[in-house]
Amino acid sequence: MFREFATNEGIAVPACCASEARAAQSQLDRRSFLFCALASGAALGSGSSAASASPALIDENTQGDAQFTVEAKFYEKLQNRKIKCKLCPRECTVGDKERGYCGVRENRGGTYFTLVHSRVCAAHVDPIEKKPLFHYLPGTVAFSLATAGCNVNCKFCQNWNISQSRPEQIPADYAPPQRVAALAKQYKCPTIAYTYSEPVVFSEFLMDTADAGHEAGIRSIVVSNGYMQQDALKQAYGKMDAVKIDLKAFSEPYYRNVVTGQLKPVLDTLVTLRKMGKWTEIVYLVLPTLNDGDAEFRSLAQWIKANLGPDVPLHFTQFHPEYLLKNLPTTPVTTLERAKAIADAEGLHYVYIGNVPGHPAQNTYCPQCRKMVVERVGFVANRLLIGKDNCCPFCRHPIPGIWHA
Repeated sequence: MFREFATNEGIAVPACCASEARAAQSQLDRRSFLFCALASGAALGSGSSAASASPALIDENTQGDAQFTVEAKFYEKLQNRKIKCKLCPRECTVGDKERGYCGVRENRGGTYFTLVHSRVCAAHVDPIEKKPLFHYLPGTVAFSLATAGCNVNCKFCQNWNISQSRPEQIPADYAPPQRVAALAKQYKCPTIAYTYSEPVVFSEFLMDTADAGHEAGIRSIVVSNGYMQQDALKQAYGKMDAVKIDLKAFSEPYYRNVVTGQLKPVLDTLVTLRKMGKWTEIVYLVLPTLNDGDAEFRSLAQWIKANLGPDVPLHFTQFHPEYLLKNLPTTPVTTLERAKAIADAEGLHYVYIGNVPGHPAQNTYCPQCRKMVVERVGFVANRLLIGKDNCCPFCRHPIPGIWHA
């Protein structure tokens, strides 16, 4: 089967857990995926065949690599066949036959290529609440996929086995944009989600798939670290219908030492998404002793209110030991409750606690009358009281979000 991966905001659970009725569409196994992908040879792209459509470990020295290799969109050509990548803030300068930091983009004779276009290494049907997006089409499911690679190296990554791998190191399947859109429709998913690893590094595939999805009436959402240059952000995430950003911490030293990145470009991303009018939610994974101080929680909440407004949902989620930080304990629930209390006191209207099934802070409450308007159990929204007017049914206060298709 395709492996199901946990994103940094949660632990993997079967997507079919919502109900028995949803089980059939949630059980997307590897054989079903390949059967659908191979069912129409015309949809596989020129030169494709059944043999090349489902590669196992891909040798980049063979012709099998060609179907995944597409010229990158965001780079600048330099002298002596070098290039400068303009996708993320690293701006890697890459010599001929070399790759950038992410390991999935390669300079070939002075032309930069992405090696992961249509190279899907993980796919699953997930509840939208698992992303987590709480104010976007609650109760629906998303056709979720990933390729290998990432432009940072979080020491707590739960999907490090794909995010920190080169594309030829892990099994993958050929899934071009039109097939992804068709599969999303087949499995009754109103959205395609780019998730699990880091969608920034497969922006070309994301953009083409979003276009194919929109043509088929399927929306696109992205789960991202937001570590991206502004031009690439506007072009790639401009095609998204909703965005969830992992704001790893509110500290430059944390980003430098734990994430191997920078905080400011992520904050710039959030501000730009706000200006673009994209529905955006924020996840803050709370790691004991590393980013769990009251002052940091307070500064974070103040920044969000001042720069994004009080209605942007903020999820404080529980950390579980993984990858390079197995020495840390699971985040105490009391720490998450303290973080929420601070953010509430600073005037944020929608502050959630994640990874703690059954906690009342997983529900949505009207900020005016304080009555519950969405009830959630685990990754399932089982009561939605917000009508098509997007207002609280009790006091008529507007509840921001995209609640209905």
